[in-house]
Amino acid sequence: MAYERKLARTGVVVSNKMDKTIVVDIERQFRHPLYKKIVRRHKKYKAHDANNECNEGDVVIIRECRPLSRDKRWQLEKIVERSK
Repeated sequence: MAYERKLARTGVVVSNKMDKTIVVDIERQFRHPLYKKIVRRHKKYKAHDANNECNEGDVVIIRECRPLSRDKRWQLEKIVERSK
């Protein structure tokens, strides 16, 4: 069986109100193809936080995993920076 590499993303926790689930906001930047201006896009992902250890404002790394619920396909890998 071939090893497949899982995607990892870095973002900010915007909600931790659900049990064992966090909502992570990921921002990406790209140059507009015609106008050459930097454009920012945001997307929110729900991620599994098994120990309920994240708080709002934490910077975290999430990694792709198998579907855990209807819209939860990511899991917390590491907390990079705690919020103040």
